[in-house]
Amino acid sequence: MKVTGFSFIRNAAKNDYPIVEAIKSILPLCDEFVVAHGNSEDETLRLIKNIGSDKIRIIQTTWDDDIREGGKVFADETDKAYEAISADTDWAFYIQGDECVHEKYHPIIRREMEDNVDQEEVEGLLFNYLHFYGSYDYIATTRRWYRKEIRLLKFRPGVRSYRDAQGFRKNGKKLQVKLIDAYIYHYGWVKPPAGLKHKMRNFNQYYQTQEWVEQNIPSDYVFDYGNAHILQKFEGSHPAVIQPRINASNWKFSFDPVKLQKNTTLRYRILHLVERLTGWRVGEYKNYKIIS
Repeated sequence: MKVTGFSFIRNAAKNDYPIVEAIKSILPLCDEFVVAHGNSEDETLRLIKNIGSDKIRIIQTTWDDDIREGGKVFADETDKAYEAISADTDWAFYIQGDECVHEKYHPIIRREMEDNVDQEEVEGLLFNYLHFYGSYDYIATTRRWYRKEIRLLKFRPGVRSYRDAQGFRKNGKKLQVKLIDAYIYHYGWVKPPAGLKHKMRNFNQYYQTQEWVEQNIPSDYVFDYGNAHILQKFEGSHPAVIQPRINASNWKFSFDPVKLQKNTTLRYRILHLVERLTGWRVGEYKNYKIIS
């Protein structure tokens, strides 16, 4: 069984993405790892090379900055990495530059790959998500945050990244997947206000025109943590690879839980209550088909 990790990245240092930690978090499970490195203006390439693993293969790409239809450039870059995967690969393990996998899940993930590698009806493995927000101590849990997504998929022709690279489809159809008892730790929203302002300005340039960005997220924009709505204290441990970054964090994060909930509508609060009591998320978007 051969496993190939793959990812894409551009300007990781400039945008404070933990791409090194992301790669290292799944590297022990991979036989090779393909990184599509875009036309960075910082030390991203050196950071990846300094991981020092002969498993890693870097391909150089150039982002099409004119693509602004729903973040499609992210899917295009993901596809470039996927297409560079060795033909004898069984499983393709996708990780984005702000995600990590805790090492405690490695045995579960390996077992699931081994158990399902010959199960043709299983086209991918579905992971649960923890979305950290504001700091490494809190997770966002409301319906505006997706709960699951495909991160392991059988390496097959016709697979393409979907929309803005959140998930995948095969020949335009949803993948049949098995939900596994493992989590992706998503750190994209763990930044101080200034860092999140920069993220918002940079991120939205791949969805909107520059004029829209300047009008809606001006240079003096102050990020409002209130859009999290509800935050939950995280009581677990973080992946070992990201602990040094956590230890070096130097901002204080605080929030008013009452104020956060006041930012939601009555309908939103009712839907959240239904989900909390029953586990059912009304109208949840699912870009996959779960099979038992």
